[in-house]
Amino acid sequence: MSDYEREARQQRVKALREAGVDPYPARVGPHEPIRAVLDAHGASDGAALEAASPEVAVVGRIMASRSFGKLMFLRLQADGESIQVSARRAEISPELFQFIKDLAVGDFARVEGVLWRTRTDELTVDARAVQVLAKALRPLPEKWHGLTDVDARYRQRYLDLLANEDARRIALIRSRTITAMRAFLDARGFVEVETPVLQPLYGGAAAMPFTTRHNLYDQELYLRISDELYLKRLVVGGLDRVYEIGHNFRNEGVSRKHNPEFTMMECYQAYADYRDMMGLVEDMFREIAEKVLGTSQLTYQGVQIDFGKPWARVTMRDAVREATGIDILEAVDLAALRAEVERSGLDVEDAPSWGVLVDNLFSETVEPKLLEPTFVTDHPLELSPLAKQSPDSPSLVERFEPFVAGMELGNAFSELNDPEDQRLRFEAARRARAAGDEEAHPLDEDYVRALEHGLPPTGGLGIGVDRLVMILSDASHIREVVLFPHLRAERREEPH
Repeated sequence: MSDYEREARQQRVKALREAGVDPYPARVGPHEPIRAVLDAHGASDGAALEAASPEVAVVGRIMASRSFGKLMFLRLQADGESIQVSARRAEISPELFQFIKDLAVGDFARVEGVLWRTRTDELTVDARAVQVLAKALRPLPEKWHGLTDVDARYRQRYLDLLANEDARRIALIRSRTITAMRAFLDARGFVEVETPVLQPLYGGAAAMPFTTRHNLYDQELYLRISDELYLKRLVVGGLDRVYEIGHNFRNEGVSRKHNPEFTMMECYQAYADYRDMMGLVEDMFREIAEKVLGTSQLTYQGVQIDFGKPWARVTMRDAVREATGIDILEAVDLAALRAEVERSGLDVEDAPSWGVLVDNLFSETVEPKLLEPTFVTDHPLELSPLAKQSPDSPSLVERFEPFVAGMELGNAFSELNDPEDQRLRFEAARRARAAGDEEAHPLDEDYVRALEHGLPPTGGLGIGVDRLVMILSDASHIREVVLFPHLRAERREEPH
């Protein structure tokens, strides 16, 4: 935007004030939603409108302005709906015509007028009175070409929503997805709760936290990486079905699937196990897709997905063995697994522990191929310090991760409720941390104490809301579905 254009807009604001017109009034006069006007009169032809001369009042932002000498047209938009406004010099005073002519694209206005149809049969409000509601000092991006820079779209999401229909579509899908998810859980007797975002000890996942400090208490605190341990404390307290939809924070890399601040839904159901949670996921995803999109069948980045069918199921061991020929339960320590990876000639990132190397091996060779909805089950115990040991194999746990279109969308367990076993797992994780695994789970004494009071058999589930919205909206990058994603600090030129 040029300095001249901004100065011209500021001069218009000044002129309004000098004329006794408040460019930012505190009150808006009576008006109807644009959608209501379209519904009530959209079917009326020009002759019917001329005979009835219906008077309406609408409000919105001016999105376009065209002048034809003695005739002007504006495009007024509010809440995603728009209507045309006309100003005919022969029908109104010269002062009102000039007032309308001085309105700029981006300004907000209230228009009273009579409905009519133009030669092109467009329903139009012929202005009889106009109130400026808010003047815009900066112009909007040009509708089709003005906001194409990706970084600018994310930094100025308000302009992205105005200029790009797809940005608005994704925002609405996100809102409807969360609404549908909440309705699904509420209908099944889950109670929505809130747990701390600032925590004295982080936990519930393998991740690096963001650290902050409470000045009064002189206490180091962490932004939560998961809601899990607090939600399970509530199950101990007798809230048998709980859930939370909220923000988590992980101090990790950024990619098309990762944002350091993200939204998770976590739910816990007493007297259930991971098999029950698989059924819950199938029902939840089908119902959300049907409510948000009107169908359980969709396409994501060219991949056909059907949430109406039962999900495929495969163990982690079988999935890795099929993809690489490596049996992770035969290569039982870090050295043996490294040797198998090297022997196979695989380009897999090394790791400080056997469990992390298994995870890297799976992520790089299996995950991208899991296109149809799939549960990957029975994870190694070392990867899962909070999951119940499998009764069929002591080296595995009752855990699954749901995958769709090559993306992990969540995590679920039969929750570990043996306090002695939990303490041993935490201590093993502490040794892994000492050996160099910075994401290993810390020891949480208070959580172990809660378990000692008794946690019933419980199924737990976490779903990444952002990634689910990516699937439902066909968005290729997580930043498309987060309204204000984290970005590097904007570089600004220093004044000379």
